[in-house]
Amino acid sequence: MAVSYKKLWKLLIDRNLKKKDLEEMAGVSHYTMNKLTRDNNVTVDVLEKVCRALGCSPDEIMEFVDE
Repeated sequence: MAVSYKKLWKLLIDRNLKKKDLEEMAGVSHYTMNKLTRDNNVTVDVLEKVCRALGCSPDEIMEFVDE
């Protein structure tokens, strides 16, 4: 089972934000943003930072998908 962050990218589009904006708002590195872009695993700490920055819950930015 894999993770998809498509919901996160849709949320950014809906809020007229760029990945660079989220990077700054959440205080995460460019490397971490690349991991999210590639649907790679990230730590729960990263998910928490993203959710706090966007005022949302994890289920609003990610979902589990079959590979």
